[in-house]
Amino acid sequence: MGAGEMTRWLSEDEQASWRATIAMVLLLPDRLSRELTKNHGLSLSDYEILVKLSEAPEAQMRMSHLADQAFSSRSRLSHACNRLEKSGFIERRACKYDGRGYWAVLTDLGWEKLRAAAPDHVETVRSQLVDLLTPSEYAELGRIALKVSEHLKDVINTSND
Repeated sequence: MGAGEMTRWLSEDEQASWRATIAMVLLLPDRLSRELTKNHGLSLSDYEILVKLSEAPEAQMRMSHLADQAFSSRSRLSHACNRLEKSGFIERRACKYDGRGYWAVLTDLGWEKLRAAAPDHVETVRSQLVDLLTPSEYAELGRIALKVSEHLKDVINTSND
């Protein structure tokens, strides 16, 4: 916004919606992470890394790609992978093709951990979000979240160019 341009303040209704959105995006991941930590010793970000690897071909992914998929900085992902590797849930292997990169690989123990945690996690997602909404409200929330997420990914990608 240039000099002399007026700030477009939020209306009272917009402000109420904004504050409710902020509360949800802060409280929901915290609740999900607390349940995963209490019941399975995993943070939400650790769980998401295991999920991303479980969905990848041969349960492995280049670390740089995993960071992108997990919406994480490479440094933050590296710290999380250190914890997961120490626990035996993943292994890191040097890339044979270029010798520079590393693969994160889900281990058998990681698969077991994910299989144990997934039912509890899904139940928490249901009880804390899905079941609070009607099917049409939940579908609309998904459409809204996708629209905002796609915009933010585009902004991030544009700023990285």
